[in-house]
Amino acid sequence: MARIMAIDYGNKRCGIAVTDTLQIIANGLTTVGSGELLDFIRNYIAREPVECIVLGKPKQVNNKPSENMRYVTAFINSLHKHLPNVKVELYDERFTSVLAHRTMIDAGLGRMARRNKELVDEISATIILQDYLESKKYSKL
Repeated sequence: MARIMAIDYGNKRCGIAVTDTLQIIANGLTTVGSGELLDFIRNYIAREPVECIVLGKPKQVNNKPSENMRYVTAFINSLHKHLPNVKVELYDERFTSVLAHRTMIDAGLGRMARRNKELVDEISATIILQDYLESKKYSKL
């Protein structure tokens, strides 16, 4: 079975998470610069089959798209152009950064480690992916 990849897309850097081959568990993979993201994904897909890419859908608290949505939309268009056989889905990413910080505190990471924005982005992507997996599991019931 192919993996599912999730991306917490940002203007400077993007957190990336992937599932195991059975699509049960989300694992943080890395953080890459936004300008390097497409090449990273293409190289990863050349080594590991990926069935779907889930991008965090940036929304405001009032459920309207945030300012970052235009960058996400442009990236989705690029994905469709360069990887037409890979399904791309959007998934609500609201509060994932807050949850990532909470996870870091719960894991006992010190204050300096919690300032690592790359780690926050990777954990955010993992949260997006795990929530996505849970939503798919419950939609089948």
